[in-house]
Amino acid sequence: MSAPLYVPVLPARPHARTAYQQLSPSVQRALVPLWNLPSRAGRPPDVLAAGVQRDVLDVSKVHRHHPAWVDAPFADEDHLAALAPVLSAVAEVSPLRPVTGPERPRHHQATTLESARRTGSGLAIRVMVPGEWDDALGHGVRDLLARLDPAVEADLLLDLGAVRADRTDAAKEALRALDALMPLTPWRTAAVLGGGFPDVTAELVEYGRAEEPRTDWHLWHELHRSPRSYLGRLVYGDYGADSARGITRGPSSGTGGPPWGVLRYTTGDSFVLVKVPTGGECRAAAVRAGARELVALPEFRGAAASAAETWLRDCARGQGPKGTGTAATWLQQANVQHLTYAVRSLTPRTGP
Repeated sequence: MSAPLYVPVLPARPHARTAYQQLSPSVQRALVPLWNLPSRAGRPPDVLAAGVQRDVLDVSKVHRHHPAWVDAPFADEDHLAALAPVLSAVAEVSPLRPVTGPERPRHHQATTLESARRTGSGLAIRVMVPGEWDDALGHGVRDLLARLDPAVEADLLLDLGAVRADRTDAAKEALRALDALMPLTPWRTAAVLGGGFPDVTAELVEYGRAEEPRTDWHLWHELHRSPRSYLGRLVYGDYGADSARGITRGPSSGTGGPPWGVLRYTTGDSFVLVKVPTGGECRAAAVRAGARELVALPEFRGAAASAAETWLRDCARGQGPKGTGTAATWLQQANVQHLTYAVRSLTPRTGP
């Protein structure tokens, strides 16, 4: 697997899987997702095992030709025990890659290391740094690498968690982590991940529309102002069009959500959000009005930019309730737009 341009962290949920399938082939080739399996804590063993198997198989169906990592960062020990054999079996016939980390249970590390050895698919080490860098994490990564078969390629996924405007030291802590981790091995891929999208609350979009800075994107450029020699080998990653907290949502309970949702659009510097109702007589008209707001943005890139821009244009122009979607549709289209734009932004320009 050659190094990708972009590593989005995506929830293994229907809206995100459908968004991935809607991407153009060129965009799919340029990115390698890190799929987060939902938490299934507290489920009976048979229900847990069936749910985990379904999660992994659903992801494998959209990755017949392109690689991806699969992780369960919110899993308890029972969940991890159920995941290991499923992922090992699927890895034999698909390009899915296992993930472990220095803070994972020892038995999970051992199972993942063995799976990587048997399949030859490589292994990702996900290092969580939501705040200050801890040297103990470096010792844990060093231990994992010492136990890894020398023939197995290793990937580094440095996950900063939520990167919002109040984390003014995020770049400094990222560089501290990278200074410790990059020399440990010739990483196949080394990615820096961060959730820049804000938590969507009723207060955030109280007046219908809000714009939030892309703090994680600004951090990426701040990192590259450092003189470190390894920066050219790093890969950008984020949490797609969702927040660090939003991506932790478990499987749907079927009880419904809030009476409002959000249309989203990523620009060069900002996330634009437009609040719309999920029900009521005026829902369709409000959604179409929200789509018109996004289509009217100076940064709107035209209906041909991606399937999401096409959807927004058609939604803005349409009549009646058909074609206005649901909260899941809006998040799906936001991911199509965001992932496509991120790849385009990271693609080296050629020519004048």
